[in-house]
Amino acid sequence: MKILGISAYYHDSSAALIVDDCVVAAAQEERFTRKKHDNSFPVEACKYCLAEAGINPDDLDAVVFYEKPFLKFERILVSQIVSFPKSLPMFLQAMPVWLKEKLNMRRTVTRQLKNTFGCKSPKIKFIEHHLSHAALAYYTSGFDEADILVLDAVGEWATTSIMKAIDGAIEVKSEQRYPDSIGFLYSAATQFLGFNVNSDEYKVMGLAPYGDMSSETEHFIQLIRERLVKVDLSGNITLNLEYFAFHYGDKMIRAKKWETLFGIRQREQFSKINQAHKNLALAFQTVTEEILLKIVKEHKSSVNLCLCGGVILNCSANGKIRGSGIYEEVYVPFAPGDCGCSIGAALAYNLLCTGQRITNISPYLGPEFSNSEIKNILSSNELSFVEFRDNTELCDNVARLIDDEKIIGWFQGRMELGPRALGNRSILADARNPKMKDLVNSRIKFREGFRPFAPSVLDEYAQLLFGCDGSSPYMMFTYNVATNNLPAVTHVDSTARIQTVSEKDNPLYYLLLKCFHDQTGCPVLLNTSFNVMGEPIVCTPQDAINTFLKSGLDYLVIGNFIINK
Repeated sequence: MKILGISAYYHDSSAALIVDDCVVAAAQEERFTRKKHDNSFPVEACKYCLAEAGINPDDLDAVVFYEKPFLKFERILVSQIVSFPKSLPMFLQAMPVWLKEKLNMRRTVTRQLKNTFGCKSPKIKFIEHHLSHAALAYYTSGFDEADILVLDAVGEWATTSIMKAIDGAIEVKSEQRYPDSIGFLYSAATQFLGFNVNSDEYKVMGLAPYGDMSSETEHFIQLIRERLVKVDLSGNITLNLEYFAFHYGDKMIRAKKWETLFGIRQREQFSKINQAHKNLALAFQTVTEEILLKIVKEHKSSVNLCLCGGVILNCSANGKIRGSGIYEEVYVPFAPGDCGCSIGAALAYNLLCTGQRITNISPYLGPEFSNSEIKNILSSNELSFVEFRDNTELCDNVARLIDDEKIIGWFQGRMELGPRALGNRSILADARNPKMKDLVNSRIKFREGFRPFAPSVLDEYAQLLFGCDGSSPYMMFTYNVATNNLPAVTHVDSTARIQTVSEKDNPLYYLLLKCFHDQTGCPVLLNTSFNVMGEPIVCTPQDAINTFLKSGLDYLVIGNFIINK
């Protein structure tokens, strides 16, 4: 089977390709267009996937879209009718787009592929949105049996889905439906706190630990529980729509009502963050974690749990679930948001066609560049470099530079899929150096100073330093830091969103960490994505060079080459 999976038209569009029971390529459109969270049809990602596998588009057995447009249109239409006349402006804006492009998605996808590749009419199939999420989580988990919890803003109708998976089959057990959505609740807080919806929710999560559990925070929590969202004992929620606007307009909230409720003004983007903002972030994070813990307690039917959906990018909440002991094993895939749905949709359709599930799936599915290609690009940019023939020698030198307080752009192998840099498109620094957090935030990333960085740790030291009793390869869980020697990656609440690195998963990055450990006695590096604020993670050598030259990076390590400004 040759199956092309597509996620598009909401946010973080992507494409993925399965060939003969193997996921051979996957990438986000933003990495090629350089438009962060690009939601357009993933033309460039499709081109990459097919070229990587050497597949003619006419040879595809199916193109699978990650949701069912008619069900989604039904939800939008019903919502607009129920909210009339408030919804009229949004109705007039949305309907032409839906009627022209989105409703007949079969025609739209066919036209896009014909215009891009000149191919014949492909077979277009549709998988429900939450099943696309669930398939990625379950089939990459390695579990035979598991509970699956999918949480996001909304799919077609579902906002929370409880599923059961046994021997490859996934069954929906229960669900919550629009408009009652944990994702919308958290996104509403994101907007009120002056951040961008569908991209900056993680900033609220990062800001929350700066709040203090004061009387003000307790009051905020009480107001959220009593006025914004009702939560029953099993975690089902009911939003008080008097305070929200997403069901009839293009804003999440009715800002004046929120200001009256909480007694503070809605924060303007880029304005000062005060203690009340921090406390409100803590209040929403606390309520969200309470809801998620109620859900997993109520619906537990296995020893294993798979988590997926945009809400599951909240690694602090994931850490609370994992640390609760409710489940023996808790798994989150490398791309739990919509960008992973292209793989999930393709995996689900492949199972329907073949009866076989694909499980051995790496996050490293993007473009790769040879040393000869890299050398030509460096030369065309008139950059001087030092070339190393041996990986150990290369890593020894890079480890020495990091120990010497240098900040490194690290570009190696195939690009990762998902929101986290996992050691192939990373910015690296010394986690022991207390100056590095502020330096990387201000001089390299040009972003808010409160935002934390993740540690990459040699797998065998994760238990000692972070109390991680398993693996956490995708930075999807927070753990308590068990040492005072890693200030650059220890958040204000003494937690860290760790990445465990094994030799099997990423041999070169593991070697670099090992060389650093051999030289310094420290098996940890600060790892953040190779980009500056407002831009996607770098994809090509030229992207890496551009970011290197316009930021405060000291060195660029790309392939077997080290470049010094």
